[in-house]
Amino acid sequence: MRIDRIRCRIVSHPLPAPLRPAWAPGRTFTQNVCTLVEVTTEEGITGLGALPHGDPIGLHTVANLVAPYILGKDPFAIERISPILRHAARDGSYPWGVEMALWDVIGQACGQPVYRLWGGYQDSLPAYASLAEVCEPAEQIERLHLLRQRGFRAFKLRLRRPEVEGDIDAVQRVRAEFGDEIGLMADANQAHVMPSPGPHNFWSFADALKVAQALEELDLLWLEEPLPRYNYEQLTALTARVDIPIAGGELNIGLHEYRQLIERNCYDIIQADAAFSEGISQLRKVAGMAEMAFKKFIPHTWSNGIGLGANLHLAAATPNCPWFEFPVDPPAWTEPSRDFMLAEPYLVNEDGTISVPQEPGFGFKLDQDALDAFTTETWESGGA
Repeated sequence: MRIDRIRCRIVSHPLPAPLRPAWAPGRTFTQNVCTLVEVTTEEGITGLGALPHGDPIGLHTVANLVAPYILGKDPFAIERISPILRHAARDGSYPWGVEMALWDVIGQACGQPVYRLWGGYQDSLPAYASLAEVCEPAEQIERLHLLRQRGFRAFKLRLRRPEVEGDIDAVQRVRAEFGDEIGLMADANQAHVMPSPGPHNFWSFADALKVAQALEELDLLWLEEPLPRYNYEQLTALTARVDIPIAGGELNIGLHEYRQLIERNCYDIIQADAAFSEGISQLRKVAGMAEMAFKKFIPHTWSNGIGLGANLHLAAATPNCPWFEFPVDPPAWTEPSRDFMLAEPYLVNEDGTISVPQEPGFGFKLDQDALDAFTTETWESGGA
């Protein structure tokens, strides 16, 4: 089997309402944009993946830094192709969607869903609703009630108010409203923000400690990204000072970075992402390192329906993964607006779990009408 053709499409789908995410303070998004990757073999099997952004850099990365060096290669030879992707990431954008497409090919060729090829640890996982925006407490509570009616039993809130006391107060109000009938997590988004006007109001160690201690009293499941990404010493100190688990790692890149996070005990929970962090083959090694250190591995999944699906298979194959992140924050970020490229969006079950598709590969089925309507740029290789 050989890789014969690669096609990339930048697709941009309008959101039903403006999105103002905590990780880009002061900035408003009106489109869900990504780059769809299709890898086709000589036998006619097509695998799907996606880059988390839709811009010329991503298209350039695949077309000029990846495709020339993997066309004609065996798609099963992931460990030989993986270094090519890592080199492309250093000089371009996030190329990990190419490896998603290769694993999709492999699963289809084997007639098995990908997570079963990786060990098939679980067929479904508890899903938590991962919200995006920093809301006034009353609005936040209203959104949680609506999502609670749809089956969600756990929620991750965003923190980035002008003062940490405001963040603590908002979580206190949510806990008072729902009691212990829901699980709660909180994401401070202090490790990184996208280019945006702000205000950014980054936390000090004292801020992070104050919030962590307050959330511990509120019985939160974890606090995410409370300090800058490479502030290893203070992350280690914070994790040692509090009992609430500290989580992070979504935009770290490379086995060497995750090794440091794990060996330094920066985090209790590692949150690498198959769309942003590394190829899935490398992230499975990260999950193994975390397991050996008695840490949880719970993938970050905030990109698009393709990225969510790939991370779902990764999570289902991982024995130290107790939760699955499900990005949703109506009215802007809904399942249809997130997964517009798919014929059917991913949904949670009535009991708050998410099931892994059982079709060969990742089980993606594209909405060709949507792709035809919202594709803005296309690149396709010649034959191998």
